[in-house]
Amino acid sequence: MRAFEFHRASADPHALLAQLAAQTAPENTQFLAGGTTLLDLMKLDVMQPEQVIDINALDTSDLGEIRLDGDGLYLGAMIRMSEAADDIQIREQFPVISQSLDLAASPQIRNMASLGGNVLQRTRCSYFRDTSYEACNKRKPGSGCAALEGFNRAHAVLGTSDQCIAAYPGDFAQALMVLDATVDILSATGQRRIRFAELHRAPGATPHLEVNLAAGEIISGFRIPPSPFARRSLFLKIRDRESYEFALASAAVAIDRDGDRLQQVRIALGGMAAMPWRAREAEAILAGQLADDDLFRRAADAAFAAAQPRRHNAFKIDLGKRTLIRALQQAMAMEI
Repeated sequence: MRAFEFHRASADPHALLAQLAAQTAPENTQFLAGGTTLLDLMKLDVMQPEQVIDINALDTSDLGEIRLDGDGLYLGAMIRMSEAADDIQIREQFPVISQSLDLAASPQIRNMASLGGNVLQRTRCSYFRDTSYEACNKRKPGSGCAALEGFNRAHAVLGTSDQCIAAYPGDFAQALMVLDATVDILSATGQRRIRFAELHRAPGATPHLEVNLAAGEIISGFRIPPSPFARRSLFLKIRDRESYEFALASAAVAIDRDGDRLQQVRIALGGMAAMPWRAREAEAILAGQLADDDLFRRAADAAFAAAQPRRHNAFKIDLGKRTLIRALQQAMAMEI
């Protein structure tokens, strides 16, 4: 691990961000919350920050709060994954959130990792994490992508580019997408709010830019508005083993139904795409229709119509379709 400066932030996040904005190169700073990804990548020499700021001592009156009221659900960014997953109101009223967190990582990591850090976790692409491979546009822009012709079994089939095919590894993000969450972002100049679906970037020609956060900005929390979708929602994850494994395919679904007729359905796919992936083509096919397995199959076909498989990951398309169909069937059968 390379040498770096370590600082522990005081209680006031605004003072911290103002101080950071006054520095000449805030882009060389990384914030430390749970640190479950950052420290790994620093040890591997993939990430090389000159300054690390521990933000665990920030005033958590807002960043550390879970709040459910008439405006919906608020989740502070410093809430630990296990704390949110175990919250009884979330389990009962937003099952897709608790399920996505329960199925992520190990219990030890869930006890340590923050919600804000979880959605910002870096890719698990082996060519990204192993610096002996020179070609990685995400780690070293313009160097190429070893995964394109390498062993790409776990890589993405949706939303990729000829610069990068790494898959987004998270689970919680898909739950936030189907609940139409927004993200509160703090900076030295104040607070802004964006839709969660706008947080992550497709790789395109700049795969090293993964999120729409500026240097010196931190996520302070997530807001999930009241909706008819939240109770009938679930997260289904398919992986090589049942313990501590990233998704080969996952589907978060949320359904607003009237009897057997689907009013609207929201779908987000994981393990399949370069970023949390909203399957809007599938949603359009399902809206207003009577639910049956044939309809679900047509929706799954639409969800993967634009998929671009590589040598080792073509199996993911059929796996993804079957995962989505099963998620829709299970969501329809939920008793709420």
